[in-house]
Amino acid sequence: MMQPIKWGVLGYARIAKNSVIPAIIKSDNSTLYAVATGSDEKQQECRELFQCPNLYSHYDELLEDPEVQAVYVPLPNSLHKEWAIKAMQKGKHVLCEKPMALNASECEEMIRTAEQNGVILMEAFMYRYTDRIKKVKAIVESGEIGEVRYLQSTFRFLLDRPNTIKVRPELGGGSLYDVGSYPVNFVGMIMNQLPESCVTECVKDNGVDVLFSALLKFPNGVIASISSGFNAFNQMNSEIIGTKGRIEVPDTFLGTEGSIRIVTTEGIRQVQTEESDRYTLEVTDFADAVLNNRKPLMGLEETYRNMQVIDLLFKSMKD
Repeated sequence: MMQPIKWGVLGYARIAKNSVIPAIIKSDNSTLYAVATGSDEKQQECRELFQCPNLYSHYDELLEDPEVQAVYVPLPNSLHKEWAIKAMQKGKHVLCEKPMALNASECEEMIRTAEQNGVILMEAFMYRYTDRIKKVKAIVESGEIGEVRYLQSTFRFLLDRPNTIKVRPELGGGSLYDVGSYPVNFVGMIMNQLPESCVTECVKDNGVDVLFSALLKFPNGVIASISSGFNAFNQMNSEIIGTKGRIEVPDTFLGTEGSIRIVTTEGIRQVQTEESDRYTLEVTDFADAVLNNRKPLMGLEETYRNMQVIDLLFKSMKD
């Protein structure tokens, strides 16, 4: 039995506190070893909630600790590249929150650093570990709905937290980077290729998009519609339409139990999906990849392609 991977967390962000740190603690092959945050209050909370044995006031201090094997980066989007690269240069494996970077060029530099230092780098799209997504992929690959012709995917919510990093342009804010990266990834997962063109529309507030929509056209004639936003009521769903039928995917990016609806000429079929502890599954897969020197579920080729698509969307975005 191999020793569990010792994790360090750079920053005590909401997603770290509420989702990933608990996942590290629950995972059989991982242990929470260190957290770095400059806030004394957050250090105290982390100590009380998670009994974290090592708390640092500076990110560099955590990276200098030779016991840290893997680092989780939940920092603002604009800081992903800097701190992921610093961690990898110290020989740490890195699980980096989505989007991996602000653009494909930054992403390419991060991938190159991982290769040069012989470490694993992965983008944290936890939804890919759910039973829901595994079944969607299996249905598409089975040919039940025929050849894919059209996709749509949406993720939006009403953002009511003032001064959040999500609306600060200097930190990589905006709905496309935040919730919009999920539909981009979902479409990329199904299509497995770059679009040849796109058209976009957005509404901006204080320099970031709060409502975004795009149509992507692929070389094989498929069109995909994606949308995201911070300024309207919650919506999260996707649909894949083929030559023989369609798949309706409510709650696309959640780990809740539910059902997928398949409509064909033979009628309507409901496929039940089980609840999935997506963050724990993600952490466990990443740690297992480190322990067994293998690739994790989310490959860097896909991450780089996603960033290329986001570049294309921003280039097309109107002010």
